[in-house]
Amino acid sequence: MVVDAEKDKPRGAKGKGSAFWLSFVAVVVSTFLSALDLTAVSTALPTITDSLHDGDDFVWVGSAYVLSSTAFLPLCGHLADVFGRHLTMLISIVFFALGSALAGTAQSMNMLIAARTIQGIGGGRIINLAETIMSDLVPLAERGLYQGILGMTWSFASGIGPPIGGALAARGAWRWLFYLNLPVTGIAFALVMVFLQVRTPTGSARDKLAKVDWLGNCIIMAGATLAMIGLTWAGVRYPWDSAKVLTPLIIGFTLIITFFVYELKVPTEPTIPFEILRNRTSLGGFLATLSHGITSISMIYFMPVYFQACCGASPLTAGVDMLSTGLVIAPWALACGASISILKKYRPALILGWIFMIVGFGLLSTLKADSSLGAWVGFQFIISAGIGIYYPGTIFPILAPLPVSYTAAMLAFLAYLCSFGQTWGITIASTILQNQLKTKLPESFASQFPEGVSIAYAAIPELHKLDGSLLNEVRVAFAESLAVIWQTMIGISVLGGIALLLMKEILMSDFADENYGLVVSKESADEKTASKDDEAPRNVTVVEV
Repeated sequence: MVVDAEKDKPRGAKGKGSAFWLSFVAVVVSTFLSALDLTAVSTALPTITDSLHDGDDFVWVGSAYVLSSTAFLPLCGHLADVFGRHLTMLISIVFFALGSALAGTAQSMNMLIAARTIQGIGGGRIINLAETIMSDLVPLAERGLYQGILGMTWSFASGIGPPIGGALAARGAWRWLFYLNLPVTGIAFALVMVFLQVRTPTGSARDKLAKVDWLGNCIIMAGATLAMIGLTWAGVRYPWDSAKVLTPLIIGFTLIITFFVYELKVPTEPTIPFEILRNRTSLGGFLATLSHGITSISMIYFMPVYFQACCGASPLTAGVDMLSTGLVIAPWALACGASISILKKYRPALILGWIFMIVGFGLLSTLKADSSLGAWVGFQFIISAGIGIYYPGTIFPILAPLPVSYTAAMLAFLAYLCSFGQTWGITIASTILQNQLKTKLPESFASQFPEGVSIAYAAIPELHKLDGSLLNEVRVAFAESLAVIWQTMIGISVLGGIALLLMKEILMSDFADENYGLVVSKESADEKTASKDDEAPRNVTVVEV
C-alpha cells in the first residue's frame, strides 16, 4: 500500500509533444545499437576463434564486454546525476564507437578482448542511460507502454543479432560485425546531440566532480573486475580450486562487501542509496533481475551451440534458427509493458513470465541431437515469452516504492545486477558445457584439444571432418551436455520466482523527476509556472505498509 499525501491533485496534461518523441527515438536507436552488438557475437564465436587461432580466451570475447559494462555502471549512475544525461550519453556512444573500430581491426584475441572492453564501457552505459532518460521523461504510472517499446527494441535487436553475426561469419567477414556499428553509432550520436534536449544540473565542473564518490566507485570497479575474472576463468581455463581462480574471486567479493560497508558508513552522497535495498519490493525486483540476467544470456549464447553442434547448422543457419527467439521476445516485452500500463499492476505479468521460463527450460532440457524442428521452435517460443516479459517487467517493482530522486541510482544498480547476472550466466553455462563435454565426448575426438581450450568452440569447426558413427556420438554428447545447462537454469529460475514472493503491489507514481526532464521553451515554462501557482506544493511520502 502507498500513502500519497496529495494524490488527488492533477499533474497537468499527459500529452507528448515533438520534443518528447524525438528524444524517445534517440533513446530507442541507442538501445538497439548496444543490444545488437551484445548478442551478434554469439554465433560468430567459433569463426572468430578459428580466424585468430586462439581458443584459450574465447569466453573473454563475450565476458570482456559484460565485465567492463558492469564495473562502470555504478559510476555511470552517479555521473548521470552530477553531469546530466545528455553529456553522459554522448560520451558513452563515443566509447562504443571507438571499441567497435578497434574490434574490427583486431589482429589477435588479446586485441579483440581489449576492444570489447572499451565497447562494454560505452554499451553498458547506453542501456542504463536509456532506462534513466525514459524514467525522467515519463511517470512510472504511464511508463508501461514506453518501457515495453524499449524492451521490444532490446529483444528485437537480441533476436536479429545472432543471424546477422552468423551471416557475416559464414562469409568470413566477421570483422564487419563491428564495422557496421560505426554508421549506426553516427546516427545515434546525431540523434542524441540534436534531439535529446534534457535538463542538465547547474554548477561548476569542480563542484560536480567533488560530488562523485570516487573512492567508492574505485572499490566496486576493482571488486567487480576481479570477481568476474575469477568467474570467467573458473572451470574453463583453470580448475575451480586453482589459485588463479580463487585469488581474484576472494579478493573481488571481499572488495564488493567492503564497498557496501563503505557506502553505508562514509560518503554523504553514496553511489547506491541503501534505502533501495531496505525495501522488500525493490529487493525482490533486484533479485528477479539477477536471475533473469543469468538465465536469459545462457539461452541466447548457447542455443546457437545446439544448432551448430547437434543440427549441423552453419553460423548463418544457426542465426536464422534463433530468429524464433527474437521474434517472440519482442512482442511479449511490448505486451508486458502495455498490460502494466492498463492494469496498473506488475505482479501478474511477472508471475506469468516466471511460469513460462521454468516450463521453457524444462522443455529445452528434453532436446535430443535428433529432435524435430517443431520441438526446438516450440520450446524456444515458450521460454522466449518468459524472457520477453522480464525485460521491461522488473523495473516497476524496483521503482514503485521509492522516491523519483533515486531513479538514476536504482537503474544503475539494476543494470549492474543484470550485467553481473549475465557474466554469471555465461560462466556457469560455459563451465557446465566444458566439464560435461570432457566426460561425454569420445576420447578419440576429445584428445585433440589441449587443456584450457574451450572444447565446444574448438570442436564445432571440426565436425564436418567426422564420419557418420563418430559424428553421431559427438552430437549426442553435445545435446546431453547442453541439457545439463538447461536443467541448471530451471533451478535458477525457481530462485528468481521466489523473489516474487517478496514483492507487494505498490501504487505507481504519476510524476517524474523534473530536474532532468525535457528543456521547455520560455512560453511553456511560463505556463507551467502559472499552473503551479494554483497548486499547493506537492509533497509525496511513499511508504510500504
